[in-house]
Amino acid sequence: MKKEKFLFLNPSLPIEKRVKDLISRLTLEEKQSQLMHESPAIPRLGIPAYNWWSEALHGVASAGEATIFPQAIGMAATFNPALIEKVASCIGDEARAKFKDAQKRNNTEIFHGLTFWSPNINIFRDPRWGRGQETWGEDPFLTATMGSAFVRGLQGNHKKYLKAAACAKHFAVHSGPEPLRHQFDAKVSLKDLFETYLYAFKVLVENKVEAVMGAYNRTNGEPCCASITLLKKILREKWGFKGHVVSDCGAIDDIHRNHKFTKTPEESVAAAIKAGCDLNCGCTYSYITSAVKQGLLTEEDIDKALTHLLTTRFKLGLFDPPSKVPFTKIPTKIVNCDKHRKLARKTAEESLVLLKNNGILPLNAEKIKKVFVIGPRAEDLDVLYGNYAGVNSHLVTLFEGIVGRLPVGASVHHIDLANPENDMKDTSEWLWKTMVSGADACIAFMGISPKYEGEEGCAFYSDAGGDRKNISLPPQQKYVIKRLKEKGLPVILVLTAGSPLAIPEEHELCDAILYAWYPGEEGGNAVAGAIFGDFSPAGRLPLTFPKSLEDLPPFEDYSMKERTYRYMEKEPLYPFGFGLTYSKIEYLSLVTNKQTLKKEDSISVTVTVKNTGKFLTDEVAQLYLSWPDLNKDKAPLYTLRKFKRITLKPGQKKKISFILKDSDFYLYNENGETYLPQNTRVKLTVGGSLPCKRSIELGSISFQSCEISIL
Repeated sequence: MKKEKFLFLNPSLPIEKRVKDLISRLTLEEKQSQLMHESPAIPRLGIPAYNWWSEALHGVASAGEATIFPQAIGMAATFNPALIEKVASCIGDEARAKFKDAQKRNNTEIFHGLTFWSPNINIFRDPRWGRGQETWGEDPFLTATMGSAFVRGLQGNHKKYLKAAACAKHFAVHSGPEPLRHQFDAKVSLKDLFETYLYAFKVLVENKVEAVMGAYNRTNGEPCCASITLLKKILREKWGFKGHVVSDCGAIDDIHRNHKFTKTPEESVAAAIKAGCDLNCGCTYSYITSAVKQGLLTEEDIDKALTHLLTTRFKLGLFDPPSKVPFTKIPTKIVNCDKHRKLARKTAEESLVLLKNNGILPLNAEKIKKVFVIGPRAEDLDVLYGNYAGVNSHLVTLFEGIVGRLPVGASVHHIDLANPENDMKDTSEWLWKTMVSGADACIAFMGISPKYEGEEGCAFYSDAGGDRKNISLPPQQKYVIKRLKEKGLPVILVLTAGSPLAIPEEHELCDAILYAWYPGEEGGNAVAGAIFGDFSPAGRLPLTFPKSLEDLPPFEDYSMKERTYRYMEKEPLYPFGFGLTYSKIEYLSLVTNKQTLKKEDSISVTVTVKNTGKFLTDEVAQLYLSWPDLNKDKAPLYTLRKFKRITLKPGQKKKISFILKDSDFYLYNENGETYLPQNTRVKLTVGGSLPCKRSIELGSISFQSCEISIL
C-alpha cells in the first residue's frame, strides 16, 4: 500500500479522524514505542522518529545558537505580559527555524523538537530552592498572568497549527528540596492546594497550554505522575484539559523504586497510564506490553494516551507537507538576529530592580574620570546564561557593558576576585591606592551564579544538591564590601541571582543596589544603561526578600503559613512588588464606580498616576485586595489582583483603570472551594509596591486606598 492512501496523511481531514486511522494501523509494540520521549521511526508507515524533549525557559536551550533572554524570574520582574508574549513568540520562531534545519540534517536528537517543556509555573515558596530561578515568582496571579502570556507567544495563534507546544510544569506542589524530590511527599491542605499551588495551572489550561508535566514528588500520598486526584479528577475532569501529560524524566521509575507506591515497573506503568500520564520521559514504558500481558493494562488504555500524543504531533503539522504549515517558512537567519537581540536587551532592561539609591545613580558618563570595578560576577558568563539556556557568540558581560558605555579618556580599573578575601588582603596598598584613589565610584558585581543554585546535579558548587543552605552573600563578598566602605568609596552594588539574597548589612553599607537576576546575552549592556541613566530601571520584585534565614519556616513544610507576602507576618527586607525608579511617582484620586459588590457583579477602579520627578520612567501600578474583617486563616494578608506597566514623561499624568469581576474577590475554604465572602469589607489599594510599612520606609512609595462592601 502506498503511503499516499493512508487517511492519516490527508491534511484536509479532521485531526480526530487522522489520529484514529493512524492508531488503527499500529501494533502493540509500535504503540509502546510512541509513548516514550524517544519515539522511534515506523518506516512501514512513513512515520519519522521524534524526540519529545526540548527546553525553552528563556530561549531555545541546548540546541546550539539561540537568543538568550533573561531567566524566567527576571522576566517575571518586568511585570509586563505583553513583552513576555513577544519574547515567547521570538523563541517559537527560532524553534521553528532550528527544527527545519535539524530535519534537513536528519537530526532527531534530544532538544531539537517542537515540544518544549516550558514554562515552569511552580510557586517559588522558599528562597532556598535552586530551581526557583526558572519560575515566575511567589504569587499565583502573577505566575498565571506571565505564564499564560508565554504560552500564547510560544504556541502562536494560528487557527489550525501550533507554532510550538508549551508545557506547564511541574504538576504539582513542587518546589524543593531538590535532593528529596524523588521520594518526597508534599503534604498540603486543600485550601493551599487550590489557592496557591494549582491556581496558575488552571489558568494555563484555560489558555490552552498543550501539555502538562507531572512532578517527581508525591502530593498528599500519591505520586504526581500516577495521581488519580491530580491527573484525572482535577486536570481532565474538573478543568477539561485536552492536551497531553508527560512525566518528569525518570519519574515513572520513581513510583516503585523510591516512592514504593508500587512493587514492579509494570505496576508503575499501569498506575501512571490509567491516571492519565500519556508520555514517559525515560524508558519505563518499555514495560507496557508486559503490563498488558499481566492484565494490568488494556490496549484501550494505551490508545487513549496515544490519542493525546498524536493529536499534538498533528497540531504541529509533523505529518503534513511543509508547504501546508505556515511556520516552515520561518528562515534560519532569524536565530539571534538583531531584532531578537534588541528584544533581549529591552527585556533585560525592564527586569532590573533598583533596591536602593541614595542619589548616586544615575552616573553621568561625561563627567566620569575613573571607575573602579570589582567582583567575581563582572566577567562571569554563567550569570548571563541562567540554567536551561542556549549559546551564542555575542554575550556581553557586565564588565564589558561598563567599559563599552564609558567615554574614551575615562579610566576603569578592575579586580575580578578569583579569591576575594585573599585578593583584598594580599594586594599591595600601593596598588589599592592606585586603583581606588580618585575613583568617582566603585561598581561591585557580586551575588551568586547557576553553579551555586539550580537543578539537582547541575549546580556544581551547591552545598545542598542544587539548593542553598544559606541565603546571604558569600562571606568573601561581604568582606569586600565592608573593606570598600572603609576606604570611603561610594559603592554601587550590582547583584546577580535567581533567588532572593538576604543582604541587610549590605543595604546599609552600599549607596545603590541594583538586582540584575540572570539577565541574558545583553545583560552587560542593560546594566550599564541603567547605571549611566540611558533609562530608568523600573522592574519589580516577584518575590519577598527576607532579612535572614531565621525568618523562614522549615524548607520541607509546604504549608503557606508564614510564606510569601500573602501570609508572611515578619517584616521583609524588600517586599514583593518593590522597586525604585530614578523619578518620583505619586498615585492620586482612586475612584470606584460603586461601593458595593454582589455575586456576578463587577466593579471599575480608576486611579491617576503622576510622574513628579525629572526622569522619563516606567511605573508598575499594582492593585491589591485585603480583608480587614477576616482573619488570616480565611483570607491572605494581601493578594495581587491586577497590575499594569506604563511609561510616564516628567510631569505627565495618566489615568488607568482596572475591572474587577466578582471572581477576583473569591476566597478559598478549607475544602479548596471558592466562595464570595458576604457582608464583609474589602480594602482596595493601588500603588507601586506591596502596600506595607517597609515599602514606604525604603522608597516613599505612594499608595491610594478605598473600601467597598460585599453584600
